[in-house]
Amino acid sequence: MSDFHIECFENEFLPSAGGVMHAVVTVTAAATGVAAGPAAGAQERSELLIVDVSGSMNGKKLRAAKQAVATAIDCIPDGVRFGVIAGNHEAHVVFPLSTPLAVSSTATRSEAKAAVKDLEAGGGTAMGQWVWLASAVFGDAPGIRHAILLTDGKNESEEPAALDRALSELEGSFQCDCRGVGDQWEVAEVRKVATALVGTVDVIATPEELESDFTGMMRDALQKQVADVSLRVWTPQGAELVALKQIEPPLELTSSRVDAGPLAGDYATGSWGDEARDFYLSVRVPAGEVDEEMLAARVTLLVAGEPSGQALVRAVWTDDDVKSARMNKQVADAMGVTEMADAVQEGVDALRAGDDSTATDRLGKAFRMARAAGNEDVIERLERVVEEDPVTGRIRPKKHREEIDMMILEARSTRTSKTSGPHDFVGGADPSRCATCGKAAGDGPHRRD
Repeated sequence: MSDFHIECFENEFLPSAGGVMHAVVTVTAAATGVAAGPAAGAQERSELLIVDVSGSMNGKKLRAAKQAVATAIDCIPDGVRFGVIAGNHEAHVVFPLSTPLAVSSTATRSEAKAAVKDLEAGGGTAMGQWVWLASAVFGDAPGIRHAILLTDGKNESEEPAALDRALSELEGSFQCDCRGVGDQWEVAEVRKVATALVGTVDVIATPEELESDFTGMMRDALQKQVADVSLRVWTPQGAELVALKQIEPPLELTSSRVDAGPLAGDYATGSWGDEARDFYLSVRVPAGEVDEEMLAARVTLLVAGEPSGQALVRAVWTDDDVKSARMNKQVADAMGVTEMADAVQEGVDALRAGDDSTATDRLGKAFRMARAAGNEDVIERLERVVEEDPVTGRIRPKKHREEIDMMILEARSTRTSKTSGPHDFVGGADPSRCATCGKAAGDGPHRRD
């Protein structure tokens, strides 16, 4: 039986005038590959590969995409349902042609790769049609429905409203990891697709990187064994959920709410393997009397629609400034990641708008935060776009910068090292306390700060 655990870290003390409660909800999953329970076997998994065949893909990119798709197909185990969609200003199924999805075997994988080999480039880009067709192909297939979508351009062959309408109606109906190759597509546009379809978005700088990236995505997807995991967040009358975000892999959940009663909403988190994920939660609560306590939020973990644990976020009003200013480490880290990502996005937007003053301010802030947090990955990405003034020491945008570096910074602005996963109890000088994280012996799962 799969084992899910949920716990909460919070800043419980708030000024009596009211304010925003910040918390981190951590969900840990183990034994997800065990057959008993809601684990997905081969017959309860469907995979789709959606490849851009617009005119801009012609040549090296399309050749690399064909090879990447073929390699990903080879990763699909026997018994898994799968298919391939080609998209330009229209969308059509490349494989299989007789049924919505094929059952993976040596023969069907070979047939699929042969069909992909014949793809040709031409036409425009209409991603709304691509995801509509993907949804139709998945149909009511049980279990995990996962897609990989590749594009190299902007959604110029349909009205923006068409894509928005498709994503609104299909939100959460299947998972879709999205990738853009080269520097002629828009991160924000593709991120919108990935967010609505509970997936990731990233930049593939050169066609040569396509094969390894597709292989990694497919292998990661196949490790997910539990199809349906959601968070149900209840807030009391007068309170308001401000934000709910998965920290790593980054996923904006705030707008994906599905009402589960007048005061509660469900937020799908996609399929899971053996892993731990942290979710940043903020709730605006009304004013209260000093020392009065209230339940600011109740977060219920739903696995296959059934409750599998609950975390309570409580608020205590205080007139003690020291207490209300005290910050839980996990919460401070999550707030820092969110603030840094916002600064990066605002800085990139300002650069594209020609507003160097705002770009300098926002990217400088992001750089200082990354340095203070010791986040070498973000620092490295920022250093491709900004430089330090040798006289003033101020961080400023480089005069000569590559668009691909700005896109990588934008796409990966929220990525950071997440909280370490659970570990076994480790005794130390105090045998009743874990020497690694300080928790009491029975207070698992133990986590490193």
